[in-house]
Amino acid sequence: MDEHDEHDEHDEHGERAASPAKSRRKDARRNQQNLLDAAARVFAASGVEAPVRDIAAEAGVGTGTIYRHFPTRSDLVIAVYRHQVDACAEAGPALLEAGPTPHAALERWVGLFVDFLVTKHGLAAAMRGDSTGFETLHAYFLDRLLPVCGRLLDAAVTSGEIRPGLDAYQLLRGIGNLCIGADSDSRYDARRMVGILVAGLRREE
Repeated sequence: MDEHDEHDEHDEHGERAASPAKSRRKDARRNQQNLLDAAARVFAASGVEAPVRDIAAEAGVGTGTIYRHFPTRSDLVIAVYRHQVDACAEAGPALLEAGPTPHAALERWVGLFVDFLVTKHGLAAAMRGDSTGFETLHAYFLDRLLPVCGRLLDAAVTSGEIRPGLDAYQLLRGIGNLCIGADSDSRYDARRMVGILVAGLRREE
């Protein structure tokens, strides 16, 4: 066996040795994502004070698994919040690429954003005792979502579909204001009002 063959064998052996650990890390990440998805569904239906046993049942795991990953409820709430923010941020570029137009992508993304806003009820109350944690979450929210919203707005302006002059912070703040109280007033349809707002961004033909 020449020197090159020995090197190849070593590389292959090293790759084989590293593969199980890499696979375990991937499985652990996937399991945690599934748990966060389950917690988000339960929070959306019952609020962030929902019993841990309900989240465990939804995720198909024992309560001990949840406490092992998230020792306190605040840990779980923060993780779910960040998970949902990440999903919303990652959806923007995918929707823009899928089309059919930048404005259509903006409408769909705003719909996801509204779903996030109106289903995270109870977060502020859960975080009230940790103002630093809440401020950190708010900063994370802005850091992740403002650039995505700005990209969608810029694309729609460039395509000539909407008027220029609206920045991402103004739009997100306006949407947030329209969603206040949506979870406590059955007569108010925040999604409809936000839809009217986004439709109003269009240039008149």
